[in-house]
Amino acid sequence: MMAVPAVAVKDAQIPLVGLGTWELRGRECTRLVDQAIRLGYRHFDTAQLYGNEREVGEGVRASGIRREEVFVVTKVAPDNLAPGPLMRSVRDSIGNLRLGEIDLLLLHWPNKGVPLRETVAALCEVKREGLARHIGVSNYTVALLEEATRLSGERLVCNQIECHPYLDQTKVIAATRKHGMAVVAYSPIARGNAKGDATLARIGRAHGKSAAQVSLRWLVQQEVAIIPRTSKVERLAENIALFDFTLSEAEMREIVGLAHPGGRIVDWAWSPKWD
Repeated sequence: MMAVPAVAVKDAQIPLVGLGTWELRGRECTRLVDQAIRLGYRHFDTAQLYGNEREVGEGVRASGIRREEVFVVTKVAPDNLAPGPLMRSVRDSIGNLRLGEIDLLLLHWPNKGVPLRETVAALCEVKREGLARHIGVSNYTVALLEEATRLSGERLVCNQIECHPYLDQTKVIAATRKHGMAVVAYSPIARGNAKGDATLARIGRAHGKSAAQVSLRWLVQQEVAIIPRTSKVERLAENIALFDFTLSEAEMREIVGLAHPGGRIVDWAWSPKWD
């Protein structure tokens, strides 16, 4: 079992492959986290909105792994972005996880109803109080990144965004990196759409890999961290087996060409105006 490489941002080491836990619940969630650790996963992504922080923490503890070997991420719900609710919700998250401090705490979605200045100040206070080792954002546009980094007295280490071959995220990736932040991709196989893609499957056959693995490799080869979600133990092994092959420059360019204007999957009424 090889160690998963990490993307380094200041003193944060974010493993390039993690397990997304959206929609995982109860004993199934705990079992998958435990099994993922046995397969080599060290990065786990949850959120207040997912309602499974307790189960993720139980899975980490059940594995017997040392706490410092695991990188656990949770995200503040958009309804908790005012300073008082933000601080209380983070303490609740810590109580649910029962893993001590949070490795990386993100603002899950922007909320136009709460001044960003107040939210960022509260997020920085969470870090200063030692409740989170690192802080960052999720679903932030170029303009929101500019504002958040200007307002923040602490280093923001990542922007977690929807990212897969069908969505052109060039602008926001460039802006994220301009601010010295890592990019973390959710829905990296486009909610399963990549599995049936003819182009990805053809490229995969040349490497003895699946279409989904090609989609994931395309991201990690760009040093974009990924958090694919699965409820199947057999998929856990497939999703982490990405470091024994390399896509050629021509293959990388061909995958870039899969992006199209309707490629975005996650788009809610409260979403910001995307770039």
